[in-house]
Amino acid sequence: MGASAWVVLGAYFVLMMAVGCWARKKVKNASDFFTAGGTMPWWLSGISHHMSGYSSAVFVGYAALAYTSGITVYFWWAGSIALSLLFGLALFPAKWVRMRQRLHVISPLEYLKIRYNLPTQQLLGWSGALLKVFDVGAKWSASAILLHAFAGVPLLWGVILTGGVTVFYSVMGGLWADALTDLSQFIIQLIAGISMLVATLLKLGGISSLWQIWHLLPPDHSQPFHGDYTVVFAATYFFVNMLSYNGGSWSLAQRFLASATPAEARKSSLLSALLYLVWPLILFFPMWASPILFPHLQDPTESYAVLTKTLLPSGLIGLVLAGLFAHTMAMTSSDANAVSAVIVRDIVPVLRRGRSLSDRQQLLLGRVTTFSFLLISMVLALFASNFGGVIGMVILWYGALLGPIAVPILLGLLMPFRRSGPAAAIGSCIAGALAFGILKLSVTQPWLNDHAHHANAITVGIPLFASFFTYVMIGIISPSGSKASADLLATLNSNVQESVRSIP
Repeated sequence: MGASAWVVLGAYFVLMMAVGCWARKKVKNASDFFTAGGTMPWWLSGISHHMSGYSSAVFVGYAALAYTSGITVYFWWAGSIALSLLFGLALFPAKWVRMRQRLHVISPLEYLKIRYNLPTQQLLGWSGALLKVFDVGAKWSASAILLHAFAGVPLLWGVILTGGVTVFYSVMGGLWADALTDLSQFIIQLIAGISMLVATLLKLGGISSLWQIWHLLPPDHSQPFHGDYTVVFAATYFFVNMLSYNGGSWSLAQRFLASATPAEARKSSLLSALLYLVWPLILFFPMWASPILFPHLQDPTESYAVLTKTLLPSGLIGLVLAGLFAHTMAMTSSDANAVSAVIVRDIVPVLRRGRSLSDRQQLLLGRVTTFSFLLISMVLALFASNFGGVIGMVILWYGALLGPIAVPILLGLLMPFRRSGPAAAIGSCIAGALAFGILKLSVTQPWLNDHAHHANAITVGIPLFASFFTYVMIGIISPSGSKASADLLATLNSNVQESVRSIP
């Protein structure tokens, strides 16, 4: 990286901190900090939802998959997310808004006290926060790998640089800062991504290379599903994405909670889905073409960094690198805000034995927990290799363990599962976690090796389906539910205002 690249990157970081300082003026209370006061425009919520859905891991782990496996990554990842949002459009976004409007919640888990009970809420809160530490740690690690590939910056300083800037604006401005930085990051990434696409097309001989490169790549690179990434894996990951992007991931639920009306929440979800359909095609083309330009690359995780350094002038390198960091900073700041909301609204009151916090105390504690969560995840990023690296942490650990947490959160919103009560919710979480633990034991490795083509699908799918099966079966065998739970479901599934007690 030349001096001009560092100047561009430095200017980007300064811009993010400036946005955080400006957003601080909009934060007057805990509701502003965690849900933007329920006044976020649908287009901003949709862009923020999209930007919060992926990180620099795309340009490290997924770039490696694009280099070695071709177009399959688009189908099981981006296409799957878009499809899951379209499927969930009529089911979930409006319910999150009604939850804020009618129950006055500002945390994605607050409603679980009424829907199930307090122990269920606490189990999902604690386990989800722990899982998010691993997930965010993987994102910091991916950013540091990119900075090392570009400029030789050691892993420790890469994590400190990107994490430090994110900590600053997240603590200052809450969800408003997250969303506004998401918007600026989206614009920067748009310019950077198109610049990278144009540079790649010029290097390959023009626009005709869009369809000609597939004749120069290995035949399986143009197949939607092959190798470890089979149709079974794609179908499994679709269900993971269905749970995650419709609100099972707390940070994405917050985008719906922040929308002004159910109609605006649906429009924001639709916008995010369309972005997932179109934008990754532009973003991934240079990665798909990289085996032609660099056929003997030893480390595929550095393919996008090598592309950028080779094809772009120094100033644009800084812009592209800023665009790469944009994704990580968008996702990690969103996750930190969501986890902080859960801790402040759902966990701390229980630890205080029911003694409530004033609004001022909630705002202060929200900032402290946001800072603490990001700091812990940055420390964990330094040990990502112990958990299977970036791909292992993002695809396998997070994908496999998200389901057991998200199943009772998302399905608990739907009337067909009204008979599944606290025992079903807790049982599904435990069953999914146990299934994942058994799969990670060394005694199961020979069996996974015998099914190598489906190993990833098995690792992600079995915990998810164990959780789903347990949730449904306990609901059938031992149905339970209180009047408060029935009232809650009625008001969330109705366009008409119905009486339901607010959550203290």
